[in-house]
Amino acid sequence: MHLCNSDYRFMSIVWDHAPVGSGELVRLCREQLGWKKSTTYTEIKRLCEKGILKNEKAVVEPLVTREEVQAQESDDFVERTFGGSLPGFLVAFLGGRKLSDQEAEELKRLIDQYRE
Repeated sequence: MHLCNSDYRFMSIVWDHAPVGSGELVRLCREQLGWKKSTTYTEIKRLCEKGILKNEKAVVEPLVTREEVQAQESDDFVERTFGGSLPGFLVAFLGGRKLSDQEAEELKRLIDQYRE
């Protein structure tokens, strides 16, 4: 599941306020995104059709978590940009920066936690 930037910004509002009434969501989107009422309702409908949101009795709730979307986006980015190489991504991400002992230990703990 891929969300474009505007979808992600919209979903951030939903995640931060869910469950949220559609009228309240219109107000939040107007304030935070500068959207018109029709734009917000179109977005709700579109993301409901994609299975990302549900809208029952004018209450909007996410069907996916922020963490699920972030994980998928991260996987897609590493696959597309680094051929799926997590070490390649980390080298590029660090950009020659040195890790503190605490950061290195934390990364080792994470690696151990996720090791197959």
